[in-house]
Amino acid sequence: MKNNLINYVEFKAKDLQEVKTFYSKVFGWTFTDYGPDYTAFSNSGLEGGFEKTGEKIVNGALIVLYHDNLEDIQQKVVQAGGSIVKDIFSFPGGRRFHFEDPSGNELAIWSDK
Repeated sequence: MKNNLINYVEFKAKDLQEVKTFYSKVFGWTFTDYGPDYTAFSNSGLEGGFEKTGEKIVNGALIVLYHDNLEDIQQKVVQAGGSIVKDIFSFPGGRRFHFEDPSGNELAIWSDK
């Protein structure tokens, strides 16, 4: 993996089973479940996942970049005018944080370190 490249895309979903059935039937994607509220997909050209939500889905895609030093890149995001939406947190497989760019677009950066 290389720093600063788009590495993952994450979508919201109301019903994970329904969305898995749809994407596997239409596009042949395969899925790996990580608990009751998350499923990752592969065989799509870019790795990604679906997070279960009960909230209204306004912008369902979350672009996820990779960086091997979250603390360093988080500081650069803030210094350049971005704002932290979710501070660094752990999840199965790594850690990440979410930020908004100066235009209000939410992205995330993750690391396996």
